[in-house]
Amino acid sequence: MPSPAALCVFLLLAAARAEDPYRFYTWNVTFGDVYPLGVKQQGILINGQFPGPQIDAVTNDNIVINVFNNLPAPFLLSWQGIQQRRSSWQDGVYGTNCPIPPGGNFTYNMQFKDQIGSYYYFPSLAFHKAAGGYGGIRVLSRPRIPVPFDPPAGDFTILAGDWFKLNHTDLKGILDSGNDLPFPDGLLINGHGSNGNRFTVDQGKTYRFRVSNVGISTSVNIRIQGHSLLLVEVEGSHTMQNTYSSLDVHLGQSYSFLVTTDQPPQDYTIVVSTRFTNPVLTNTAMLHYSNSNGVPAALPPPPGPTIEIDWSLNQARSIRWNLTASGPRPNPQGSYHYGQVNTTRTMRLANSRVTINGKLRYAVNSVSFVPADTPLKVADFYNIQGVFTPGSMPDALSGGPAYLQTAVMASNMRDYVEVVFENAEGSVQSWHIDGYAFWVVGMDGGQWTPASRQNYNLRDAIARYTLQVCSPSMTSKLCKGTTVSELCAS
Repeated sequence: MPSPAALCVFLLLAAARAEDPYRFYTWNVTFGDVYPLGVKQQGILINGQFPGPQIDAVTNDNIVINVFNNLPAPFLLSWQGIQQRRSSWQDGVYGTNCPIPPGGNFTYNMQFKDQIGSYYYFPSLAFHKAAGGYGGIRVLSRPRIPVPFDPPAGDFTILAGDWFKLNHTDLKGILDSGNDLPFPDGLLINGHGSNGNRFTVDQGKTYRFRVSNVGISTSVNIRIQGHSLLLVEVEGSHTMQNTYSSLDVHLGQSYSFLVTTDQPPQDYTIVVSTRFTNPVLTNTAMLHYSNSNGVPAALPPPPGPTIEIDWSLNQARSIRWNLTASGPRPNPQGSYHYGQVNTTRTMRLANSRVTINGKLRYAVNSVSFVPADTPLKVADFYNIQGVFTPGSMPDALSGGPAYLQTAVMASNMRDYVEVVFENAEGSVQSWHIDGYAFWVVGMDGGQWTPASRQNYNLRDAIARYTLQVCSPSMTSKLCKGTTVSELCAS
């Protein structure tokens, strides 16, 4: 029989072993010279890197990042797609966090609880994203959890997006003065212009590519010369494994696909180009076969779609959830049965361009948001009165004139909510519901009505955190673009 003291020690050791692992990072944020389009610019570097360091983690890892702000301005980092479960104050946007002051530091402490997949982080204040400061996040499955494809021979991250030669402060000034942003000057792939990246592969193997659109205003399309893209994961959800010649990646979205290097040993072009723009911007990288001896492929460069909105919508509709695959836990993804849960509330969110006090503004349901001096989560936690009023954002477009307000929608814990996104403007709108993943049950043109529910996909709709909504001027139908999703408030 062990002594009581020995038994106590054993139990403490067992508890320590059961705790999920910790990963610690120290990041120094500074300005530095960057030349992404051949012009010297002031970029935001993290530990001297542009883009910033990649976070590699495993499901349920605890992530501790101590961020030192060495910029002459307040700074925050947000974690696109990471579900802050009971830790929304770590989210890194002004509504949840006090900015890190110049010369100060803040420690983000969050758990990648029950998550897998491809994500990225970015600076959320003062248009800093237009100066860099972003990086990739990979969350791998735990070793014993089955993944619906064989382990790839390599895992590559592509951070693609539009870029401006103007300094981020100039771009912010343009918006603050009530004007539109200029047309982007180019596209970047991992912080470089054309032919600035090379991905080396071995012939006859399969590789995973994780692609995120980290831009400011433009959707992109990606394709690889002579190779097909086998989609396997979208923002933390395993997908039905459809093969595509190219993929549209809209602002804020992340995709993960497999590429099999089954072509002759040559070098092939990876192409990223803008969608729905005139002119079309293009950037290229190289898929380098290790035994190619530098011989370029004789194939013509792969063409891509340009303004075809129906093509893009049909592709988005084709992305379905893999119900037989495990997610972060060893159970089929279809076991959630989201289609059998009754929604208790419908929110219709209509975006619009409006003029208020002589300046161009953007609004949702006629409300153009004005940040409060106190972050909203801080005001809520400390019960600070007068900062905001729950329910001040209406559930639907009222038709009245647009106005300024620190607007907040209210919901009840564990409510299942139907959200209808409506876009009557002349460009694609990307919507990101921070801290949530939601099922995209419908995506179509036309005015939404309750009868639209008859066409919902309530079986295998993909769960994601960022979606695109089309516009009437981009479709063959003179109608609003609508996208419907469902989420659970927690």
